[in-house]
Amino acid sequence: MNYNYTTVDWLLFFYIYCFIGWCIESTYVSIHKKKFVNRGFMRGPFLPLYGSGAVLMLYVTIPVRNSLLLTFAAGAVAASILEYITGVCMESLFKVRYWDYSNKPLNFQGHICLGTSLAWGFLTIVLVDFIHEPIEHFVLALNVTLAAVIAVILTVVIAGDMALSFKAALDLRDIMERMTRAKEELQKVQTRLDAIAAFSTPSFAERGKETAGELLQNIREKLDELTQSEGLRTTYEQFQEEIERLKEKFIIEREHQGVVRNRLGFYKKQMLKGHPSATSRAFKDALEELKTIAEEKKSGKKN
Repeated sequence: MNYNYTTVDWLLFFYIYCFIGWCIESTYVSIHKKKFVNRGFMRGPFLPLYGSGAVLMLYVTIPVRNSLLLTFAAGAVAASILEYITGVCMESLFKVRYWDYSNKPLNFQGHICLGTSLAWGFLTIVLVDFIHEPIEHFVLALNVTLAAVIAVILTVVIAGDMALSFKAALDLRDIMERMTRAKEELQKVQTRLDAIAAFSTPSFAERGKETAGELLQNIREKLDELTQSEGLRTTYEQFQEEIERLKEKFIIEREHQGVVRNRLGFYKKQMLKGHPSATSRAFKDALEELKTIAEEKKSGKKN
């Protein structure tokens, strides 16, 4: 390997390793989940983190490629820094951790861990000494014009996929924010209805475990009780104005939940299913509920 690559060469290397990374991740997660999982942030068969990591590994090991130890160290450090920065930026922007090592030993803020960093180091050695050489021969053997055309086409396709995926991730963040606010409003409605009906109110901790759908059902039942039960007729008459106001609020939030479910289009649904282990500290309950909704849509259940 001479490492005297053109910009087109580097682009093709990047796309090839994006595809290889997708194959590895999708295969591993699919085996673990016992079903096919289209792994990755994008919908096409590309994982930019792997492509960026591979290109970075190749680049940083140029000065030390004759030393196995330094190749290992350079690759492990460079890839870990890339993974950390990518993880922090994505969580900050989208409020979701698309990978989380919090339960792994010797992790740092859940974005990187020692085991993965060591794996990056070994992967760097395998990449530099074994994998890259045949890929290099393939790319350099291409006609210059053909290579440029392929690079341009892949750049357009992948850039479009990335743009749609980026928008989908931002939409998911917006949906989770709305779902969290809606659930808080529903909890307030249920608490007030409990107080009006003079029932014992469940603790806030117990309420927090309810999904928005369960809250909607509980509120519907309580409203029916207050408006239809002869035993609660006096209570209803006494608080009629407030109950009607709460009923209107309940209807608005119920319609909002329906809108939220219908907003899960192809990209957002596939993104949720492609990251079954994704977590969110800010919107934990909303993310889990969205995952459930995505699976319901997949199986054809009506909401």
